[in-house]
Amino acid sequence: MLLSYKKIYAIFCFMKKTGFYWALLLIPLLLTGCAGRQEAYSKTDFYFDTVVTITLYGSPSQKGKTEKLLDDTMEQCAFYDSLFAPDDPQSDIYKINHAAGEAVQVSEDTATMLYAANRFCETTNGMIDITIYPVKELWDFSNPQTAAVPPASRLEKALAHVDYTALEIDGTRVRLSDPEAAIDPGFIAKGYIADQLKKFLLEKGVENAIINLGGNVQCIGNKPDKTGYQVGIQKPFADPGVFEETVTAMDERGSHSCVVTSGTYERCFTMGDTLYHHILDPTTGMPVDTDLDSATILADSATEADALSTTCLILGSEKAMEYIESIDDIDGIFIKKDGTVLRTD
Repeated sequence: MLLSYKKIYAIFCFMKKTGFYWALLLIPLLLTGCAGRQEAYSKTDFYFDTVVTITLYGSPSQKGKTEKLLDDTMEQCAFYDSLFAPDDPQSDIYKINHAAGEAVQVSEDTATMLYAANRFCETTNGMIDITIYPVKELWDFSNPQTAAVPPASRLEKALAHVDYTALEIDGTRVRLSDPEAAIDPGFIAKGYIADQLKKFLLEKGVENAIINLGGNVQCIGNKPDKTGYQVGIQKPFADPGVFEETVTAMDERGSHSCVVTSGTYERCFTMGDTLYHHILDPTTGMPVDTDLDSATILADSATEADALSTTCLILGSEKAMEYIESIDDIDGIFIKKDGTVLRTD
């Protein structure tokens, strides 16, 4: 199935404005070393405001079946995009945000994802706050040439409605007790979706695959030659495709199946000598003050890794190292503003 002109243009614009060319460059890196009669089949599209690439391995005799499964997996992406996009009037998130404090019936996926998101808000004591959306709407990181810092008066007004405790979940009914509050699950949604796509593919009998949601990489099994997938970690503010280092992802005991990175370099602009990035402090409405440019989490749950990568970037290098080292079976790689690379044990 060919991409529409609209999708092709969206992918091009996204990569141009964010420097995410590397999201596609990851694919040749990941496929190196493919062996035997297994071939790699990939499909790329644009969902969740990012470039999505799904890669499955299969024999040439099963090419048609594999390509059909790729199409089905992209349909799953479209389904989750329709559930979680805050600016889509048909999405569950949009309906919650525009319900004026009334309870909204949502899908089980939405309720499960929001429950996980709220748990991280509680764990971080509000350093991550899912109700940051009114503040986020004041910032425009899409065009560095026209971006500007929002007026303090508007930030103050929006901040009055940032409080994750306003989100109430009762089974599959969700409401915001503050009618002017609004949620944005961007810090965890892609991770949740990656985990659900993996579950979908496993149910279809897939043994080897790579799910790449714009730098949020989740894998199934390993490469057909039994080696792990090599995932590149982008060097902050370097040319796209210049990696600080590579890590191995494998879906087997003692290894990590997913690699997720959050960075200040992804969506940002500079004004004067100050860099303004898209990870916002829910207490000030301004970009968080951190000594990190990049936080990468290696784990088996992409949901957890997605939320933890943002958390660690907010915490800064010292507290991030302590935090991740206190959690079993999770590792971190942190790149400081001065270029120093820190790795957990």
